[in-house]
Amino acid sequence: MANKEGMLVLFSGPSGVGKDTVLNVVLNKDKSLQKSTSLTTRKIREDETDGKDYYFITFPKFEEMVSNGEVLEYAQYGANMYGTPKAPVDKWLSEGKTVILKIEVQGAKNIKEMYPDSVGIFLLPPSMEVLEQRLRSRGTEDEEDIQRRLEIARDEIHKSVDYDYFVINEDIDSASDDVLTIIKALDFSHKRMNNFISEVIDNV
Repeated sequence: MANKEGMLVLFSGPSGVGKDTVLNVVLNKDKSLQKSTSLTTRKIREDETDGKDYYFITFPKFEEMVSNGEVLEYAQYGANMYGTPKAPVDKWLSEGKTVILKIEVQGAKNIKEMYPDSVGIFLLPPSMEVLEQRLRSRGTEDEEDIQRRLEIARDEIHKSVDYDYFVINEDIDSASDDVLTIIKALDFSHKRMNNFISEVIDNV
């Protein structure tokens, strides 16, 4: 019997690098991919949709979900909390789907410990100067928050050596194509390996 276990992809990058934009293009190009929607306590932005980009919840609700074991991992990023709902991820993996978690570096480390076969892709800016320009162009953070995000970004980029693959987001189309190429190659290899293991087990 074929092994139905899916593949988990951890997609990370510093604030302002364009994770949402690149990932949306990837998902539009390959409808078979399943994106896990994260929880966050930060305020919703004008171009975001609750339940699609994030589940925007209060601090008390976030703490309640953590206490009930409904959050797979969580981490503090700046002044806000981010987390991954556990049930949907396990369900999709059991159905053999490729699941993408857009996740902060802190959370990715925790997930990797629980799912050692997961694959990490880190999205990099062309330079720190470009990253700062992108943060400022959003117009959603004050100067103090921008400086805090840049400091966090430097630390995250330093820790990105723990990831399996790196993509530089100099151009949205090229970056999304690079991410999709990596995922497709890994998915093909993953499915072949699972089928091979299943055949070996069935013939024992």
